[in-house]
Amino acid sequence: MTSTGRRVGRPRAEERPDSGLTPREELLAAAAELFTTRGYGATTTRAVAERAGMRQASMYHYVGGKEQLLCELLESTVTPSLTFARALLAEEGAPAAERLWRLCRSDVTLLCGGTHNLGALYLLPEVQGERFAGFHRVRAELKSAYALLVAATEEGKALDGAELALRTDLVFGLIEGVILIHRSDPHRPADAFAEATADAALRVAGCAR
Repeated sequence: MTSTGRRVGRPRAEERPDSGLTPREELLAAAAELFTTRGYGATTTRAVAERAGMRQASMYHYVGGKEQLLCELLESTVTPSLTFARALLAEEGAPAAERLWRLCRSDVTLLCGGTHNLGALYLLPEVQGERFAGFHRVRAELKSAYALLVAATEEGKALDGAELALRTDLVFGLIEGVILIHRSDPHRPADAFAEATADAALRVAGCAR
């Protein structure tokens, strides 16, 4: 930062209005837009850099490349939900069904409430690779939190291990399934959609609020 308050760093490809974002944040925003509109495979690092207003060579000062951008975008769709899930698991005095409903609603809001449908990136074949192990690890921990909440409900306490695993798979699949619905109808109000999905998830789990 200079004495006049200007941010210094790698040179820009063009003068752009100050967005208030750091160069790294601008790259992530550009990648989110291009990956969800043009497609991940069709988007080059040059295109991401130009959309962020910088030269391609400058981009590597902030990120390692296109895969790193995709990984960070993917993790941004699950990390907030995992943080919330951990907080809900600590609320042992609250009914488990209520906490499960709140997690479902929050998770769907996160997946459907952003400017770009980042959840659609889950469907990319590239995401199955080892380079995205961090995303899969966070996602698996989030799913485990769902399982603990399902198991803590009055109905869940009566389930055996196989039935509990099935109910968890169905609930988690329903929540992530909103990605496809959101892609086909991106203008659906996220809040109403989230509450309806959370209601349905509790029915799938075999319990009611």
